[in-house]
Amino acid sequence: MGKTDKAILDVLLDRYGRTFAGEAGIKLSDQPKPLYQLLVLATLLSARISADVAVSAAKELFKAGYGTPKGMLEASWQDRVDALGRGHYRRYDERTATMLGNGAELLTDRWKGDLRRLRDEAKGEDRRIASLLMEFPGIGPTGADIFLREVQAVWPQVAPHLDQRVLDGAGKLGLPRQARPLAALAHSNDELARLSAALVRVSRSKKTVDEVKSAAH
Repeated sequence: MGKTDKAILDVLLDRYGRTFAGEAGIKLSDQPKPLYQLLVLATLLSARISADVAVSAAKELFKAGYGTPKGMLEASWQDRVDALGRGHYRRYDERTATMLGNGAELLTDRWKGDLRRLRDEAKGEDRRIASLLMEFPGIGPTGADIFLREVQAVWPQVAPHLDQRVLDGAGKLGLPRQARPLAALAHSNDELARLSAALVRVSRSKKTVDEVKSAAH
């Protein structure tokens, strides 16, 4: 790693290296509950809505007790709508409340509420995991990428998962635009997930790109 790459990496991780799961208060581990919460967050982040609002809505759902498939299914549709509304997730609240209920039902019926079973069915291959994730209502290619980007911290089988948005952010900072060389900059899968989240934030804002470059020089 060159001096410039290291300086950029340090600034990135220091200022923007918090995973979206971390922001939503999810203590990510290879256990059914936090994995399900990450799926809920990926569903919320998939809509055309700001990441801050999606994170806030996830927190409200979890606070209300809907952080497990059972809790989500026991909540009424209106309960879910109300929790999303408290997180200011308003434009998509009714549709999303329905999707979250249907998704919890699918996870319970097909994988007994445990996303590790989905991973095992896909034999740990990220493309097959993505394809199964897209069977959940509200999860498309973007949502599957969000889930895989974050879960690589605790599912070494899928690392490195660096999608186009992450690679675009890397390119804007002069970091490698290919997955393997970029992944080699991180010291662990946890750091790789943090780096991915940081680069997604950077990819959205020229101001952030300039700020990171200037702080690194």
